Amino acid sequence: MQSALMLQGMFLLALAAEAMTAALAAGRRRMDWVGVALLGCVTALGGGSLRDVLLGHHPLSWVEQPWYLGLAGGAALATIAIARFVHHLRLVFLFLDAVGLVAFTIAGCNVAMEMNQSFAIIIVAGMITGCAGGVMRDVLCNDVPLLFRSELYASVSVVTGCIYVLALGQGLNHDLVILATFAAGMTLRLLAIRNNWEMPKFIYTKKLH
Repeated sequence: MQSALMLQGMFLLALAAEAMTAALAAGRRRMDWVGVALLGCVTALGGGSLRDVLLGHHPLSWVEQPWYLGLAGGAALATIAIARFVHHLRLVFLFLDAVGLVAFTIAGCNVAMEMNQSFAIIIVAGMITGCAGGVMRDVLCNDVPLLFRSELYASVSVVTGCIYVLALGQGLNHDLVILATFAAGMTLRLLAIRNNWEMPKFIYTKKLH
């Protein structure tokens, strides 16, 4: 029961966090308030929705719990009020984005495990949940998705999912596994941001004739 409450709390925190980061992206593109709320909902709920469609997991989370839309949209609109202070809160929003990535990854893995999926599918489900919403946000904002840049992002999600699934496979206490996985994922993501850790880049400039 405590594990379920912990996962739910992390999920709701991630919803709000991702919606707030989406609102900032919408503001940079001068979207109206409807656009801000819509982008917040797409970013916060898009990854989980895509996962559920691919796995045949119904109903979708926001269909079963429509108030998730209110939470995501409300968090996005609330960001408008503090937008003028964002330059003072840059580190806070980087932290919130990391929270969303790690928490959604754990939640996605948990859904796939409840469906008795294989290890590979569980990890992919976690990565889709953690990363796909951000991809949708960047595409709608006409940006190169963060997932496809050199910065450590999807790899953090994969590592987080592997730690979570493998630790549970050892029969460890679920509450401790959640906390340890969350701490490990957050640490890796924040260290990657601080130290500019990147994946190797593929650069090809030769023209084809």
